[in-house]
Amino acid sequence: MESKNVLDKDKIIQELIEQVKQLNSRLAFYEDRILKREEENAELKIEIIELKARLNKDSSNSSKPPSSEGYKKKPALPKAKNGKQGGQKGHEGKTLKQSSDPDQVISCLPEPCKCGHKFLSSELALAERRQVFDLPKPRLEITEYQIHKGTCPVCGTNCRGNTPEGVNAPVQYGTGVKSYMVLLGTHFNVPFKKVQLLFGDLFGYPINESTAFSAGKQCYERLTKTEGIIKARIADSQTAHADETGIRVAGKLGWLHAATSHSYTYLFMHEKRGRMALESEKSLLNDFSGWLVHDCWSSYFRFHKFKHALCGAHILRELEYLIENYHSKWAKVFKQFLLSIYQMPFEERIKRRQLINCRYDKICDYGIKSEPLPVKTPGKRGRYKRSKGLNLVERLIREKIAVLAFAFNSEVPFTNNLAERDIRPSKVKQKVSNCFRTFKGAEIYARIQGFISTARKNNRNVFAELCNTFDGHNFITEM
Repeated sequence: MESKNVLDKDKIIQELIEQVKQLNSRLAFYEDRILKREEENAELKIEIIELKARLNKDSSNSSKPPSSEGYKKKPALPKAKNGKQGGQKGHEGKTLKQSSDPDQVISCLPEPCKCGHKFLSSELALAERRQVFDLPKPRLEITEYQIHKGTCPVCGTNCRGNTPEGVNAPVQYGTGVKSYMVLLGTHFNVPFKKVQLLFGDLFGYPINESTAFSAGKQCYERLTKTEGIIKARIADSQTAHADETGIRVAGKLGWLHAATSHSYTYLFMHEKRGRMALESEKSLLNDFSGWLVHDCWSSYFRFHKFKHALCGAHILRELEYLIENYHSKWAKVFKQFLLSIYQMPFEERIKRRQLINCRYDKICDYGIKSEPLPVKTPGKRGRYKRSKGLNLVERLIREKIAVLAFAFNSEVPFTNNLAERDIRPSKVKQKVSNCFRTFKGAEIYARIQGFISTARKNNRNVFAELCNTFDGHNFITEM
């Protein structure tokens, strides 16, 4: 009986051991599943943060243009504190003023008096002037050149009159019409078809679309020498700005490059964005030796002849992105630090140069310690995944001289807004016309738009300068 009880106990113990083993196996299985779920949750949390950050991108914290914000776009002018609409105190208005030399004067004489007296001119005095500014009925002025010929009665030679230079066909458009077509198509982004409709509505002569294109091509050829002068002037300047943007050309992506100064604008088209474009004959960077302000595109750093300055507005947007989406403390500190330098008088910056450099290094060290180290993404080959904050802080350390170039060099501005403003009309052009049909058409646009921008910067009448260009000269070639 006792032996039987012992056997039962041993059997129970064995069963319990087996159950414990099964429980341990199941526990290990579930622990493994929990660890995998935790890893997946961590990856999903990171992905959610990145997706939210991507959704939260706007013109204030990224390179996205304000036009992409739709109805979220902030008004260009903030609402006045006093709640009043219209121009505020201190705003320089452009109210229409009376002219001292009107084209037409109409006298408004009083009716005869109730007593029947009719006023003489000597009995009247000017009480008030009122002027109406209006457009006359538009029309094309047609000039006919009658070519006469004759035979000399002395020697019998046949002689024939000559027309002015440029009058080569029985019927043609003059420089004014050509300049107007170019101005509408290039500067005001009116498609060829609408230029045709506009001429038909205004003047009764619906010009052909090919005529408008030919006018642009002729203007492009006449501006060859002018463009060379503009390139040389920018290359000789102390400070220049550079930028580039993608343009749809013949169904493919081309690149419009800009090199500008306060007085000149040079634009050119190229199939590539980076090194091949910047080192090509079209680019002027090979001949430039001053300060170049740009947005940290890596291809610019291949040039060592000129000095680099980075756009502060781009850095501020990247810092704002980290602050809004990742609550980055070092980014907030660096943003305040950068703005404080910008607002500081130049003389004060020079005095505190050593202190500014020291503070810059400390914030960057804090940023390196705050950002997570690169992590290997499971199942993916290639480089370890790095955070945007780590990429930015390492760039700030690497390009410290270029970031602080504005602080210690009075000729270097804080932003690259000059180049961005000069390149922005091309984006409007693309929105209106969608794309350029040919690469040649894009090149024509770039050269003419660069000349028009230069004329604007020098306070020149664009229409008059385009007319002069068709006549073989303009204010650039005459300088």
